[in-house]
Amino acid sequence: ILAQSFTKEEIARYETQAKQVTVIRDTWGIPHIYGKTDADAVFGLLYAQCEDDFKRVEMNYIEKLGRMAEVTGPQNIYEDLLIRMIIDAGEAQKDYDNAPEWLKKLCMAFADGINYYLYTHPEKKPALLNRFEPWFPLLWTDGSIGAISTADLTAEELKNFYSTAPSVSSTNSNEKVTDKEEITTGSNGFAFSPMITESGNAILYINPHVTFYFRPEVHMVSEEGLNAYGAVTWGQFFIYQGFNEYCGWMHTSSQVDAADTYIEKVVQKEGQWYYQYDGKEQALLTKEIAIHSENKGIKDTTHFNTFFTDHGPIMAKRNGQWLSLKADNRLMNGLIQCWQRTKATGLEEFKRTLDLKGNISNNTVYADAAGNIAYWHGNRIPERDPSYDWTKAVDGSTSKTEWKGYHEVSESVFSINPPNGWLQNCNSTPFTVAGDYSPKKENYPVYMAPDGENFRGINAVRVLGGEKDYTLDKVIKAGYDKRLAAFEVLVPALVKAFEQVQKNDSLYTLLREPVAVLKQWDYRSGEASVATTLAVEWGQRLLPAIRKTGADAGKNTDFVALTQYFAGHSSGEALLIPLYETTRDLKKNFGDWQIPWGEINRFQRISSDINYTFDDSKPSIPIGFASSTWGMLPAYISRPFPNTKKRYGEHGNSFVCAVEFGKKVKAKSLLAGGQSGDENSKHFFDQAQMYREGQFKDVLFYREDVLKNAEKIYHPGER
Repeated sequence: ILAQSFTKEEIARYETQAKQVTVIRDTWGIPHIYGKTDADAVFGLLYAQCEDDFKRVEMNYIEKLGRMAEVTGPQNIYEDLLIRMIIDAGEAQKDYDNAPEWLKKLCMAFADGINYYLYTHPEKKPALLNRFEPWFPLLWTDGSIGAISTADLTAEELKNFYSTAPSVSSTNSNEKVTDKEEITTGSNGFAFSPMITESGNAILYINPHVTFYFRPEVHMVSEEGLNAYGAVTWGQFFIYQGFNEYCGWMHTSSQVDAADTYIEKVVQKEGQWYYQYDGKEQALLTKEIAIHSENKGIKDTTHFNTFFTDHGPIMAKRNGQWLSLKADNRLMNGLIQCWQRTKATGLEEFKRTLDLKGNISNNTVYADAAGNIAYWHGNRIPERDPSYDWTKAVDGSTSKTEWKGYHEVSESVFSINPPNGWLQNCNSTPFTVAGDYSPKKENYPVYMAPDGENFRGINAVRVLGGEKDYTLDKVIKAGYDKRLAAFEVLVPALVKAFEQVQKNDSLYTLLREPVAVLKQWDYRSGEASVATTLAVEWGQRLLPAIRKTGADAGKNTDFVALTQYFAGHSSGEALLIPLYETTRDLKKNFGDWQIPWGEINRFQRISSDINYTFDDSKPSIPIGFASSTWGMLPAYISRPFPNTKKRYGEHGNSFVCAVEFGKKVKAKSLLAGGQSGDENSKHFFDQAQMYREGQFKDVLFYREDVLKNAEKIYHPGER
């Protein structure tokens, strides 16, 4: 997309719409957008997003257009190729052309809001996109951080396949890598029915765990019935996780099998490739894709001749077999569903949005003003022959492995108003979603809920059942429980192993005090806790062995089962030596192994760069939270960086909100760091101490409250 000036007609249209939009920034910099129409609210929302962090808005669309290599260099050529093979820009444009008129208006307002920002801020130099098009939202119809699904296929495998001339001979370089690292990010969603709340109103806890600054906090209001508050993913025009006057919705990433790989039987005849299907040979579809890149001012273009079957693109080769991918990675119904749920007025209307089957990657936790709470595991679930193992690539040469349409929502795993009065999901199995009142695993096909248990899920079930009179503050307290349940399994195994060490062994002398610290620990993380430092640093060293030991024993199940197996079957050396290495490295880096967790686990924001930068010599604040891997509900994923000794957070609790429904909505929220991506803004890091302490601010939902706390009131285009 070349640099383009905006026409007089376009500018006149932008200016007319801007006058119909009022933006009120509150004392935290949160934009409250008021428009006459829904389209006005979208226009104002995207303008405000660009004010807060245009770089992130633009980069999200550079990625979805498959043009990252033009900005970041040739190292991203194959990531761009992957996107271009699974997200077809031409199809997105067709969807826009065929969209209902109301959706076209929203998409046009999306583009106009961003373009008006660029017109009124000529000093802002885009990295690549000088004009945004109204069909862009049809490239990206799901607000999840994991919205793109490639089953288990990777860009590295794609590179292996397309970087050389494709053949059907076996090659070890393209074998599947099975030792995948445990995913340490995710989300928590809790819902509480009136039967266990003090006020008799339902309460929803919204707690996505994503890359910090991945979503800002916003409020959208129109005279067409829109009044939604929550977190919006940069560059999207719908509130992804939030609430309106009637109901609220929280999405957690799901492992529901919604994408499959197929083994394609291919042959080459006279220069043409064919694949077998039900005993016949069909020509592979070919598509030339040109990926542009730039490196130090030098532009280059790499041409790929890509292959497709009716299942989808050929993406990899394993054991000499070509693999295709079948997945829905963008859907017009997905965009429609994302918008319509923000205007749902209750359970039945919300369920009608689910019937669109447009949510391709997420679970939903729900609560409403009528007192209902609900949970749905996934949404768009292909129906398949359950006799096949869909966790692996299946035979693509037979129609027996074709999807048989999509399951009705009523056939999926869900729970509405369970007798215990609460629901939880922490990216974990739905079969513990309501404790003893959860759906039963044996009633569903395996592919419908392959999610295993994790330690956050174990902790959530234990915590949520411990209170009968929930308030907003008690819900927040529950969501901030700091127990690290994984170490309830690992530390006793360590202690047992240490008790077998002879007192004259040098290892006994080296580990006697560290083991004593861990033995006396209450398994709760904290800034002042030396045990947390020892446990987390030790646990990080155990992770590869936990995965490998379980896999070697045929126990390749969920992380909880792997950890339990490891703790029960490992040698003393496998537990003790990593603890010695932990104390050794702590001494090397910090002069002592007795380091409180908050001294090395820090929160810092010193740059507006999308790629984080950290510096031990610059100010930072201590954080007592730890990784979700270990069961931490308020997740904080930190690590040392190449130029640091201390650990700095980059994932975890981002937007957090507790909302109580009733005659009037009451809510409290918290945002990692701050609303603005501009390091010169006072809202760049003004919520950092609150984030550290779990102190939430009051949500300003009603206009009279917004006006009382207004910092700035303006129309888009005004400075």
